[in-house]
Amino acid sequence: MARVIGPSPALWRRHAVIFAPWLGVLSLIAAWELVARSGTVTRFTLPAFSLVIERIADDLMNGDLLLYLGSTLYRALLGFAIATVIGILVGLAISRSRLGAWAFDPVVSFAFPMPKIAFVPVVTLWLGFHDLSKITMIVLDTMFPVITATVAGLKGVDTHLVWAARNMGASDRELLWQVRLPSALPQLLTGLQVALPIAIIVAIIMEMLTGGIGIGGAMVAASRQADSPGVFAGLIEIAVVGTALIKIMEASRQRLLSWHQEAHPPTTV
Repeated sequence: MARVIGPSPALWRRHAVIFAPWLGVLSLIAAWELVARSGTVTRFTLPAFSLVIERIADDLMNGDLLLYLGSTLYRALLGFAIATVIGILVGLAISRSRLGAWAFDPVVSFAFPMPKIAFVPVVTLWLGFHDLSKITMIVLDTMFPVITATVAGLKGVDTHLVWAARNMGASDRELLWQVRLPSALPQLLTGLQVALPIAIIVAIIMEMLTGGIGIGGAMVAASRQADSPGVFAGLIEIAVVGTALIKIMEASRQRLLSWHQEAHPPTTV
């Protein structure tokens, strides 16, 4: 009789590692569906997960979902890109120049702990309720993690590497591009990984507060119309988009730091 060979234990373990983190999410979805259909809550209070998915599918088919997602991602990613450039430049100025530290360090130390949402009335008063004010608020919120990460990364560069490069005749520009920035890259990428979700959050909040096309604006409009599936559809869309962007950042970090020790687990002798 022929022996049936099943999946190896190593294959089972590999599948378990991949799917185990999603068991909590699947359990939450199942509980959501069961509670919504049990009759203990009204459809208005908690629509079934399947109804929310149907609503998302309808929005995708009629083009509304792509319009909302595109508008929100445009503001969030543009603000994130601008904040990245400003944050790195300011961080370089603070860590590499006494004049830069004198000019920017007190401002960063004073403004970083402040809740930037308090600036919404001022920003909308100056810039109106269109994309410019939304993107400005995203930049204000996201640039400070990038600044602090850049400063911390550059100040944490091993001085022995700098001395060795100088002894080999490296110029200041070569030191910056070939020693300091590569050494600071892990810390800088950590700052970017913190800043990106903040950009998404601020984009949604600004759409809710100031209106306009986007996921946040669509959720507010659905709430005003007592459209419960539309509100929960926005929550699911935000969760999916945020998770996807975080995974992209993690993959980018692994690729950019393939040469770094964090990409290679320590070996035991």
